[in-house]
Amino acid sequence: MKIAVLSRNGKLYSTRRLIEAARQRGHEAEVIDFLKCYFLIERGNPEIFYHGAKLTGVNATIPRIGASRTFYGTAVVRQFEMMGIFCANESQAITRSRDKLRTMQILSRESIGIPATAFASSPSDIEHLISEVGGAPLVIKLLQGTQGIGVVLAETEKAAESVIEAFYGLDANMLIQEYIKEAKAADIRAFVVGGEVVGAMKRQGAKGEFRSNIHRGGTAIPVQLSKEEESTAVNSARVLGLNIAGVDMLQSDRGPLIMEVNSSPGLEGIEKATGIDIAGKIIEFIEKNVSNREMIKDKIKV
Repeated sequence: MKIAVLSRNGKLYSTRRLIEAARQRGHEAEVIDFLKCYFLIERGNPEIFYHGAKLTGVNATIPRIGASRTFYGTAVVRQFEMMGIFCANESQAITRSRDKLRTMQILSRESIGIPATAFASSPSDIEHLISEVGGAPLVIKLLQGTQGIGVVLAETEKAAESVIEAFYGLDANMLIQEYIKEAKAADIRAFVVGGEVVGAMKRQGAKGEFRSNIHRGGTAIPVQLSKEEESTAVNSARVLGLNIAGVDMLQSDRGPLIMEVNSSPGLEGIEKATGIDIAGKIIEFIEKNVSNREMIKDKIKV
């Protein structure tokens, strides 16, 4: 089987591990810089070109699309889909999960636990917004932020008003969320593959830092999820349509609360914290799905 890892940087830990895991299982694996792909759209003949040559023989892709390249990256994934090639995460699911507001709306509709979240377009609503999420302290998140960038903890209502007004002045879209004090600057990352949690870690923010992201200096240890936490993680990935997802949740007095569902979760933190071959789990998932698709095709031919 030939697997294409859609990534802009073959030296990244996650990309290297996926290539390594695929080759260890006897597959051909290649890093494809999706920004260097182009395609022609013709009647009944979807094709992708890479470095000037038609890309052929690919059985499956693993999209590793950065947030800043979502539009073009998902267009490439969609073209692979049109060619009948299995994609570990589908283009629509990636796009859906990248929209933090839409993610919260979908989770809310499905009765999955989330922090109280407010969104508005007018600065005249600031006092009401703050009140609706339980007052200060509260968290303000830019919709375009990643890895903890653009996330602010406002400890007083005056501070919250100042930050919100500043973001409005920059025409920035933001979510205003309830601060979960009992989480104590820690969260849980559950790694979901094919409808199962294959690894989980608890991330603790650095001293004086309320964000628990490892990129922000946080630390991680393996953790055993409760049944409720596990089902919440699996259901969150499912309702967003993601086969592979990093589900971030807070432990609160009213149960697990989802903060974010990541369609391109990093492997380094989770593999080092748990010692689990997460990359291998992803390749096993792809093997199973490509095999099933081939069996269906054979039955149709008969």
